[in-house]
Amino acid sequence: MAQLVWSTATQPHVGFLWRGAEGRRLPFRHLNARRPRLGCLMEPIKVEALKAVSRDGLLPDTTRDGLLPDTRHKDKQSGVPEMINAIRAGLRSMGEGEINVSAYDTAWVALVKSLNGDDAPQFPSCIDWIARNQLPDGSWGDDMFFLVQDRIINTLACIIALKSWDVHDYAFKKGLSFISENMWRVTKDDENWTLSGFEIIFPMLIEKAKDLGINIPLDDPTLEAIYAKRELKLTKVPREAVHAVPTTFLLSLEGMPGLDWKMLRKLQCPDGSFMSSPAPTAYALMKTGDPKCFEFLDRLVGKYNGSVPFVYPIEMFERLWIVDRLERLGISRYFKSEIEDYLEYVYRHWSDEGLSFTKGCPVKDIDDTAMGFRLLRLHGYPASPCAFKRFENDGQFVCYPRQSNQSVSAMYNLYRAADQASFPGDGHVLGRARSYSRAFLRERRASDQLNDKWIISEGHVRSGFPWEASLPRIETRMYLEQYGGSDDVWIGKVLYRMNLISNDAYLKAAKADFSNFQRLCRLEWLSLKRWCDENNLEMYGVTPQSALRAYFLAAASIFEPGRAAERLGWARAAVLAEAISGCLLMSSNTHDDRKVTAEWLIDEFVNSDDEKPASGGGKKNSQVTSSLAYALRDLIDIHASDDASVADCLRGAWKEWFMAWTKTEREGPRSADTALLLVRTVEICSGRHHSTEQDLKLLPDYSKLEQLTRSICCRLATEAPALTGENMDKIDELDRNVGFEMQELAQCVFQSCSSINRVTRQTFLHVTKRYYYVALCSPETIEHHISKVIFEDVV
Repeated sequence: MAQLVWSTATQPHVGFLWRGAEGRRLPFRHLNARRPRLGCLMEPIKVEALKAVSRDGLLPDTTRDGLLPDTRHKDKQSGVPEMINAIRAGLRSMGEGEINVSAYDTAWVALVKSLNGDDAPQFPSCIDWIARNQLPDGSWGDDMFFLVQDRIINTLACIIALKSWDVHDYAFKKGLSFISENMWRVTKDDENWTLSGFEIIFPMLIEKAKDLGINIPLDDPTLEAIYAKRELKLTKVPREAVHAVPTTFLLSLEGMPGLDWKMLRKLQCPDGSFMSSPAPTAYALMKTGDPKCFEFLDRLVGKYNGSVPFVYPIEMFERLWIVDRLERLGISRYFKSEIEDYLEYVYRHWSDEGLSFTKGCPVKDIDDTAMGFRLLRLHGYPASPCAFKRFENDGQFVCYPRQSNQSVSAMYNLYRAADQASFPGDGHVLGRARSYSRAFLRERRASDQLNDKWIISEGHVRSGFPWEASLPRIETRMYLEQYGGSDDVWIGKVLYRMNLISNDAYLKAAKADFSNFQRLCRLEWLSLKRWCDENNLEMYGVTPQSALRAYFLAAASIFEPGRAAERLGWARAAVLAEAISGCLLMSSNTHDDRKVTAEWLIDEFVNSDDEKPASGGGKKNSQVTSSLAYALRDLIDIHASDDASVADCLRGAWKEWFMAWTKTEREGPRSADTALLLVRTVEICSGRHHSTEQDLKLLPDYSKLEQLTRSICCRLATEAPALTGENMDKIDELDRNVGFEMQELAQCVFQSCSSINRVTRQTFLHVTKRYYYVALCSPETIEHHISKVIFEDVV
């Protein structure tokens, strides 16, 4: 199951103990260690510790029914509210994007001569910035991650600027010494981390240094390889095409002599820049004196106090990736209004041409397009998939036309878009995109070649799960170990940082939020276990292991603190349905026998206590089902809370489930009916629509949700157990069986404009994905996820 389990470190679990023979405490270890099975779990966490937590105000005391009211839940010690407020302030302050400065681009701006004809720099503050920001080893570049190309190209540009104005001789000599000592290493970096346009820009800098008389070791053999790559790349695009249509070569204009600036001016961005990048814009200003280029640079130098970033603005990219990170970290619910504003902005600029990192850039890319398409669709916006056609060429999908190498993260984002946001009627382009990107990622994962050309990060593409089987809290738990926070560094023409996308504040808040979730889970699990014990459900085949699994599947899907009633309603209904199903199957040998028994059980379980069963079930049935009858009535009493309409709806849901036993003898349909029972239980316990339930069931959209949920869950229960082979084969087979209907369901949930509550629609999806997850995963994988999500502390 290696490809189904997220990449995680092998560490002992902490936070709960096993009770061995004679009450001896045994530490619970990692999944691969020898230990008792979860079915033997007797004390997941110390009750004394939970009481202490409750006394400290982190969690309320458990009540009789185990429900944890919103008003009593506090985050006093975790500081989550304070962290959320600080993050929210940062999100609201974002304008055109937040990106750190680039020594390389600042050096190019420093080279611009005074526009009034003086032999002086037009931007002397850039020279001052270069002198103040040299690193201790004599280089310029990212000070936290050493990439040779980044240090070389930044340092070479800076010493060229210093030599051009004949200033800061000491800094110049120190920088030249760094280059001389490290030139041989310039091709030693991972090829996947080659800077954008490096083979175009670096030779130009060498020639510029030679013209200034800078003594650089030019006989190094590494230079020959770079010059060869330069010639190869330039042959991919005819010179006339560079002048005619927007391409990524606009980002490297400073490395391309002999340009026709009259033709190139029509490719300028509305803000006067070329590709929103200072270096090519500074080069254009030197060649043309264009006042629009000057205005762009002057504004940036003022904004960044004598320096400039490598691109600006970058607001589209930043907005999209912030939403993605907040969602993957499981804290997006705290920022609903900010996310809504961000996506409204993205949708205003969405077109069939796709998206770029900023609204004014004429060169679109598949990375921003895929991220924007997926997020827009999953938030209800009607984005068209036509944009992906322009990135398809000869059966391949590319980030940019004529690119040198493929991006892992871009293909991962393309796969997520095609996997999660494909709806019926989209045509074939998304299907082709999904097939291509999935095959590409499988090949890269199999060869352990996951380093990416756009970002240096630990875990941006580690998950091997299809979206249909991905439960929210599992995804978040694993991403907490993969998200690098402020350690993530992005790759462009230089290394750069995006502090509103990659920062430690998100990670700290997400970990605190998840820890609070785990505390709630451990209390709720104890409450459920106690309820099972009180109702003697183990007598009917409900083991601690199966009860824990039922609770986990609910909590991994519905995780918000205020939705404890829904989680526990789901878990109790699942446990009790399992017990009753076992009872029916054991006590009746044929379908006709089970039909008679089920009809008797309808009266026994659902009617009020003062009513007599309509048909005799016999003494045996009465004895076998007495505890189950009490358990069901207890469940209804717990969740009804003296509300007669809620009790009636719950009884109606169970009566409908019992009636299904009289109609079929096959496993698939019965599982599908249990799925609908879980949906109805969640919705009734939530209080969202129990008073108008019958009206809802008459709506075509609601009937469509029920029909799709029933059909998918039936197929999964019937066909999945027979699947064999490797994990990827199993994923492909499930996709062939239920893929189209899953697309229909997703469309109903995310794109429906009906009067059905969006959360209600999502309940159908949660329950369906629960069945897909169980069909796909081995018991060992599920057990591992239970441990990670509920019991292993987040550190």
